[in-house]
Parts: sequence; structure tokens; C-alpha cells
Amino acid sequence: MTHLRQRSSGFSLLEMILVMALIAAASLLAVAAFGGGMQGMKLRAGAKNVAAQMRFARAVAISSGQPQDVIIDPAGRHWQGAKGRSGDLPNVGEVVFTGARATQFAPGEQNDAKGTVRFFPDGAATGGRVRLLANGGGWDVDVAWLTGEVKLKRVRASE
Repeated sequence: MTHLRQRSSGFSLLEMILVMALIAAASLLAVAAFGGGMQGMKLRAGAKNVAAQMRFARAVAISSGQPQDVIIDPAGRHWQGAKGRSGDLPNVGEVVFTGARATQFAPGEQNDAKGTVRFFPDGAATGGRVRLLANGGGWDVDVAWLTGEVKLKRVRASE
């Protein structure tokens, strides 16, 4: 009588690695499809950074008793905030600043295309919006004028 070797039930290491690789590839494709790809990830990271700096400026204004400005330069893709902080906006898509006319620089000045959101010691602000758009979608960083609350919201380009 010959002994037949019985195969144990289960999966081989090779089969498990193959399935994990397929799941990873499918996940990457799904993230790229639903999140707008690398541009979408850059926009989201930039919007989160701007929102964090706006919140920081508001906190500094409240704690110091001194108004704090966050200056947005859409053309130069740069921002300046409280306590000498500054940074760059994403180098993809379109950046649009909308704010109160009284806080925008006067026409003809060197800072012609820049806008400012000013935070006051009582927590209020002049209000404004920084919109980051690419591929038909993007992110809004909204600052409420009365409360100074900063919100981050996903948007479609048609909105």
C-alpha cells in the first residue's frame, strides 16, 4: 500500500502575499479615484494647514489681547500668520481668497493680490474664505466674521 500524502487545509504563504498585494493595489486605486489623486491630497493637506494657522492666529489674538492677521497671497501661493509663521500653499490647481474689502490691500500696492483675515482679542474676525480647487473639486477654509470660527469644507468647483 502506498501512502498518499494528504495536503493540509489552508493557504500557502505565496497565496497570502498575492492576495495582500491585490488588496493594496485596489485600495490605492480607490483612494486615487475618490480622493482626486495626488492633487486632491495636496489640496487637502494645504487646506488643513491654512485652517490650523487661522485657528492658531485666533488663539494668539485671544491670549495676547492683540489683533492678529493672516495674509493670503493666492498669486504667490504663500501665507503669513501670527508669531512670524509662514508657509506655502499647494502648487496645484487654483487658489482664491475672498474677504472683507477693508482688510484687503489697497489697489496699486505691492501686495495688490493679497488678502487678510484679521482676528480680534474677543475671538471675532473680519471673516473670509480661502478656496483651493483642482480637477472640479477642492476645499474651502471659511472664517466666520462674528465668531472667528474656522471651518474646513469639501466643495465642487461649480459651487
